[in-house]
Amino acid sequence: MARITIKSGGTRFMIVLQLSLVSILCFALMRGVLLIRAWPHIDNFSSAWLYIFGQGLIYDIAFISYFYISFVLFFLFLPNRWLNSGTIRYLVQGGVFLILYGLGFCMVAEWYFWSEFGVRFNFISVDYLVYRREVTDNILQSYPVFTILVILFILTGIVFHFIRPAIVKNLSLTENFKKRVIIAGGLLMLPLLSFCLIDQSHRCFSDNNYVNELASNGPYQLFAAFRNNRLDYRQFYVTGNDHDLSARLKKQVIKDNRQPQKDDYDIGRYIKAQGTANKLNVMLITVESLSAKFLTRFGQTHNITPFMDKWFEQGMLFTRFYATGTRTTRGLEAITLSIPPTPGRSIVKRPNNSRMYSLGKVFEDLGYDTAFIYGGRGFFENMNAFFSGNGYRIVDELCLGNEEITFKTAWGVCDEDIFNRTIREANQAYTARKPFFFHIMTTSNHQPFTYPEGKIDLAPGEGRGGSGRFGGVKYTDYALGQLMNQAKKQPWFDDTVFIVVADHCAGSAGKIGLPVKKYHIPLFIYSPKHIRPRQIDTLASQMDLAPTLLALLNISYQSYFFGKDILSSDFKGRALIANYQKLGLLKKGELLFLSPGKQINRVTFNYEDPVLEKVYMSYPGVSDLMAYYQGADYVFTHRLNRWPLSSDQSLVSQNKPSSPNRDSAVNTNEN
Repeated sequence: MARITIKSGGTRFMIVLQLSLVSILCFALMRGVLLIRAWPHIDNFSSAWLYIFGQGLIYDIAFISYFYISFVLFFLFLPNRWLNSGTIRYLVQGGVFLILYGLGFCMVAEWYFWSEFGVRFNFISVDYLVYRREVTDNILQSYPVFTILVILFILTGIVFHFIRPAIVKNLSLTENFKKRVIIAGGLLMLPLLSFCLIDQSHRCFSDNNYVNELASNGPYQLFAAFRNNRLDYRQFYVTGNDHDLSARLKKQVIKDNRQPQKDDYDIGRYIKAQGTANKLNVMLITVESLSAKFLTRFGQTHNITPFMDKWFEQGMLFTRFYATGTRTTRGLEAITLSIPPTPGRSIVKRPNNSRMYSLGKVFEDLGYDTAFIYGGRGFFENMNAFFSGNGYRIVDELCLGNEEITFKTAWGVCDEDIFNRTIREANQAYTARKPFFFHIMTTSNHQPFTYPEGKIDLAPGEGRGGSGRFGGVKYTDYALGQLMNQAKKQPWFDDTVFIVVADHCAGSAGKIGLPVKKYHIPLFIYSPKHIRPRQIDTLASQMDLAPTLLALLNISYQSYFFGKDILSSDFKGRALIANYQKLGLLKKGELLFLSPGKQINRVTFNYEDPVLEKVYMSYPGVSDLMAYYQGADYVFTHRLNRWPLSSDQSLVSQNKPSSPNRDSAVNTNEN
């Protein structure tokens, strides 16, 4: 093969330009490869490709201009007498090699990230950088990392071999400082213009999510997500009059709204149950990534949930139940706090998220042993800090002894191990004559989908010989069966309510808006002595779980919950679903959602393909949508749903508690 050289052009800055050209070619290649993968989801390709590659080139140049700022400054201030020194020659060539290697690594990472999530780098990738131990272990267990690194090293060496002559030639050039200032000034104008003119709004041209993602640049999106991990609601979203939206929110949330509330969005009220409280034990099991589509009841044909398929016929199954988000922390947030998702990071991961009225707080004040039991390390996603600050004690992987752990992955111990520990915790509470409320979070149905061998008829792991996601689901199903076999032998079984719900679905990518099918999850409530089997087809979401459970137990409590009892006669079917930017309200045949840039959109499902259109504040239902999300932002930022620091009184059903702070009083009773 002939040696290829790139003409210098007479300046040391050609090194930056040469690397920029290689980067643009690599980004374009990556975009083309991802386009091929997304081809079935793209309509009108003849018009879409120009936007994908044109807008993509703009984002590519923007990222490259930011990345090379330090290199431009380096060559600007590097004296001529140092430029030709051996040390600088080796440093620059080594730096070029590392940049090329990093570029290749980024392309491989984007390929795998797209495979799992169907999007470019986003806020999830930011989380992955923060929690390096779990993520690094998961990557090592899921992919042939060392093989990939070696192949990348070889490919990088080949590319470097062909551009090295031009690099060396440019290092031999001398130029005066004035010329360097002029050239560097021109190059530094690019990042300045990018900062002033380019933002996330340019990637929202199309109604097709895949087109917008392809028109983005992965590394650019990574840094943009890091910068915008928490979006200021009032800056980025359309807002309305707080007093009007507050009144609308209270009308939707509070059953008996005859007494005036003191403050806007103060939805605090005392919910008075009729009759005597039934203080049953509760095991709330949140299963990792349990999409409804994995169950035979919802169309699955591969028989990967044989236990749940039979078990779910013996209790109360909610068939139109939806996750509020696409991440574990979103599910935990909605189930625990009964609050709509706010843009950016989940409340679980935000600072100042303690002393919030939660499901666990209700049970703790009733004398329950209240615990969050997690198969992984609770440091991940800030779970320990959140739950311990909101009425729960913590049992996580680090609390298990070596003899209790039979199998573990990067994400934690296998589901059987954490269920065995749960049985032990329940027996201890029973011996102490305390009712218990345990919120259990599983980990096995997560990449790399490894679990103890010999438990099910599918091989663990991914790739060659592994069964992947189906194996993870089937093992979790098996572990749930083992949990119930053990529980039925315990003296507390008859007086225990078992709940199974997913944290989110297994995937969230979709073509238009918020892909509703990617939020559909099961909710199952089982207590054969107390709850008769039935099917509930009402549209609802995770934030309705807590009020529904407490109503089933006939418990009176102080509430700052946005959700309502799904089984009540006045419940109107609706579900709140969101990702970290789009905030949606799902009703029959229609999804309304808010987006950054103060946009409001509507998706209809009355046709074979969903139809997306822009709407305005006057459109029916938009005020309800805004009331939920503007209200949730207000309640959290103004701390309206907090209990007082000095509070030591119990919120028992016979005694109405004091308000959580001086600005938020108890307002009404509900019957």
